[in-house]
Amino acid sequence: MKKLVLETTAPFQGLPELVAYDEGLFEKEGLMVEWADREQGVEKKVETHVTSPKGVDPFASHGKLFEQGKADMYNACEWGNYCRVQATGAGSRQLGRRAIVTYSAVVVAPDSPVYTAQQLAGRTLGVPFYFGTHYIALHMLEGFLRREEIKLCRAPNGSRYRLAALMKGELDATTLTEPHITLAEKKGCRTICSAFFHGTEVASDRVDAETYAAFNRAVREAVRRINANKRAYLHYFIDYHAKTDPEIAALKVEDLRESRLVVCDPAPIPLDEMQHTYEWLKSWGMLEETASPLDLVNTDVQRYAHQAAE
Repeated sequence: MKKLVLETTAPFQGLPELVAYDEGLFEKEGLMVEWADREQGVEKKVETHVTSPKGVDPFASHGKLFEQGKADMYNACEWGNYCRVQATGAGSRQLGRRAIVTYSAVVVAPDSPVYTAQQLAGRTLGVPFYFGTHYIALHMLEGFLRREEIKLCRAPNGSRYRLAALMKGELDATTLTEPHITLAEKKGCRTICSAFFHGTEVASDRVDAETYAAFNRAVREAVRRINANKRAYLHYFIDYHAKTDPEIAALKVEDLRESRLVVCDPAPIPLDEMQHTYEWLKSWGMLEETASPLDLVNTDVQRYAHQAAE
């Protein structure tokens, strides 16, 4: 058995990995997976004066333990991982796209005067910088607003904390993932716009192509099982939070929408999309130190591991 230490992952960003772990699929591929808790010591507060990712640590949660040599691999949103790999001190590179395609939404409180995305102009939208719900907010809103009209501030990673801040009136709007979108809707919050986004797996040369191929084979089987019966796996979204959050524990599987759970086989990042993502991030003042998106991906491992996993 080869030991592989992964940073912890919630169902909205890592359900196939959790299923592969619980159902013995990693072990079947000769991998002994352990989890390292990346959330220990992470601050959970709104900082309305922080309005840009400039100067914000991209390793506040995702990649933190990896950079300390305490984890072999982690997954997070694709945009954030481009930025983390640029800033790595541990030689990390992206190896390909993860299996889950995350659903996210911009949400406002029940008493908000905002009903359309255009009405968010100049209003404070709380996002966790360098996380998927930061970048997807920009993507969604720049279709409705001029860039200078999009007003972001730093809010905690973890949808529960942002929903609490929204309900207390600390934010005009925020981005959430499941199951907290469902909880917000039960509280009367309104979804203003929503979209799906990809994530990627990040590792160093400690994870070779054979290991990543075995990892992907396990994940592909988990994807097959989830797609065969999504309803049977929705409980993960509740169970993951239930011990610490009675409001989530009170949700029923029937409250969750199957259409918001999308998984597909892990795959290489397409070159045209890689270039587009790179250029888009640069247009927002990120990736200033990177000359090519190929510098951020281990293309050899990516190519071999995904071919070998098929």
